[in-house]
Amino acid sequence: MLALFKQFSEKRSTWFLLAFSSLALELTALYFQYGMGLQPCVLCVYERLAMSGLFLAGIIGFLAPRSLIVRLISLALGLFSGIKGLIIAIRHLDLQMNPAPWKQCEFLPNFPETLPFHQWFPSIFNPTGTCDNSQWSLFGITMVQWLVAIFAVYVIVLVVILIAQVKKTRRQRRLFN
Repeated sequence: MLALFKQFSEKRSTWFLLAFSSLALELTALYFQYGMGLQPCVLCVYERLAMSGLFLAGIIGFLAPRSLIVRLISLALGLFSGIKGLIIAIRHLDLQMNPAPWKQCEFLPNFPETLPFHQWFPSIFNPTGTCDNSQWSLFGITMVQWLVAIFAVYVIVLVVILIAQVKKTRRQRRLFN
């Protein structure tokens, strides 16, 4: 099974799928903001940045999927982004499910001074909403609950692919060469 995941990770289509799916989710978020008028909060902006990290990991892996170094770099970036996104989405879900006056999110994003994404790309990373407000749901599941599930799937798949990279594969014996 792990050998299958390793072979899967050596194909451009795998990394294209990662880049395409994360870009589609990023574009969906922008549609929600500009098409439907939903206002993103600070945690939404952080989740967008994590999704952008997954997109970048897919692009890097797409460039040279047969190179172990490139795959490991892509997996490291993808896992970092996926885990951070999952942690942020869980925190965001906690704010929505268990609102309290002492549990608030910031009004402005806390990006490093050297990477002020909200100033460089204000149309994508500038928050205008509040974190405790659930503005959209599908099948009774809120947007943040969907994000928890999506980031969890990304993390699980990337962990399995990482394990497949470091696990030695057994050579199959053939009766006839």
